[in-house]
Amino acid sequence: MKPPFVHVEEKIDRFVGKRTQTPDSLEAGMKWQETAVELHKSFKHRWWPKGVYRFKTHEEADEWMTKMLARSNLPKT
Repeated sequence: MKPPFVHVEEKIDRFVGKRTQTPDSLEAGMKWQETAVELHKSFKHRWWPKGVYRFKTHEEADEWMTKMLARSNLPKT
């Protein structure tokens, strides 16, 4: 019979790294929400009009989104 690789009686007194606490997901989500509200207030307008949009293809939706984002960069007159 082979001897075990680990000495069971040996005391382990060194650790690698530190255990950290898990972040609170609710608190992290609320910070993201606050950031989104601040960004919305700083732009003072929406990137595209409110409403429900239906598209037949993903390409059509991507084209529309690109058009709305490009329009948002134009100065308002």
